[in-house]
Amino acid sequence: MLWSVGDLLFHLALIPRDPSWRYWQSSDNIALVSALMSLALYWYTRKPDRAPNLILNVGLAHLVWTGVAVGLLLHWDPLPHEIDTAPSVSWLGVVVLMFAAIVPNAPWKIAVAGTIAVSMNPVGMLIARARGVWHFDSPMDVLVMHYQDYLIVAVATVVSYVVVGLGREVARAREMGSYQLGELLGRGGMGEVYKATHRMLARPAAIKLIRPETMGPAGSSAGQSALTRFRREATSAASLQSPHTVSLYDFGVTDDGTFYFAMELLEGMDLETLVRTHGPQPAARVVYILRQVCESLEEAHAAGLVHRDIKPANIHLGRLGLRYDFAKVLDFGLVKRQVEADVTFTQATGVGVVSGTPAYMAPETALGEDVDGRADLYALGCVAYYLLTGMLVFEGQGLQQIVRRLHDEPVPPSQRTELPIPVELDALVLSLLAREPAGRPANATELRARLDALPISAWTDEQAASWWRLHHGDSGS
Repeated sequence: MLWSVGDLLFHLALIPRDPSWRYWQSSDNIALVSALMSLALYWYTRKPDRAPNLILNVGLAHLVWTGVAVGLLLHWDPLPHEIDTAPSVSWLGVVVLMFAAIVPNAPWKIAVAGTIAVSMNPVGMLIARARGVWHFDSPMDVLVMHYQDYLIVAVATVVSYVVVGLGREVARAREMGSYQLGELLGRGGMGEVYKATHRMLARPAAIKLIRPETMGPAGSSAGQSALTRFRREATSAASLQSPHTVSLYDFGVTDDGTFYFAMELLEGMDLETLVRTHGPQPAARVVYILRQVCESLEEAHAAGLVHRDIKPANIHLGRLGLRYDFAKVLDFGLVKRQVEADVTFTQATGVGVVSGTPAYMAPETALGEDVDGRADLYALGCVAYYLLTGMLVFEGQGLQQIVRRLHDEPVPPSQRTELPIPVELDALVLSLLAREPAGRPANATELRARLDALPISAWTDEQAASWWRLHHGDSGS
């Protein structure tokens, strides 16, 4: 409709100066083709099975085509008057700005598509000059004439950023079931964590949002498999009852494909923050924490679940009732069942497709081999090493860490800290770090028994309470 009306008004504006514009012009063919393409796009997007991301990308392509069509239409036929090369905002600048405000797209996509679109005006003028139907002094005139359009593209990019952000906030507020989102608590590689309140119970909770792009392209087989796996494993994780496993209240998928978990809101800090802020911890406290993590893993492993991402950031320490230093394992909503060789690793060019964090990843996980609960015990050994020394078992980044753990023997933790570590604890940590699963404790139950047998004075509730009062007041938060 706009193509037809715009072309008609263009004719009416030029007829007083040149009566020949009452007839069909070459530029009208461009308008006709563009109108037909717009109708085809409308028909295409009406189909219910179209993937949203595909439709958005097709829309961006149509924006670029609109720039090409307008740039040619306005300059294909000679005008019956002199060309005014004074700087001005063209219709293409207006179209790009409207598109950014109406259609939610990634800002960088708007910036690229918008720049290409508004560049078609200068290109159209240069083509017209080469054909001899338009005349102006210098090719630089076309840039001077349209530089404001490029400023409009910059504005459109900002508008797109705001529109996308507002859309996400509205979707979150609408789709998080019975929970009202509050302040942002943290942001990671897969998504964000927000403080939330249950609308009916006024129960505080934490909502973890997992961006859909981290689970696979929308509408793809990988994305559908991720959705199925998410529902299956989240259901399994919700059944875990150990007090040392964070409680999962609810989970689901929003209309835009965002995965979310509603879980208990914890006060305190994760173990990574503990070590970064307060340094290596005494052996008695480390053993106290490890025992609690074992209780969580015992239940999960008995149910056939493997966490696969045990690390300091996923173990929380805080206060529960009158108990201090109460440990809880996080992110059990992302667990997997015991699996055979992970073929996605051997087919990939990088380590990023393997579940887990390189610094805490068991060798069999890195190699894509069979994985069971002993992979979590290896990771727990890495956590113990970090708590005792403040250092990683193997320094380095990503693939470098994995290669070292496949070939090098770890240095005993007692040799990397000035804090006293009993030789028995030293040996137990090294057994957890055995390259072959058979060299580690058979399960979390055995590990807990071996921790209980260590000749180490117990870390008491009084010591834990004193530590929290000294460093964080009486709240343990």
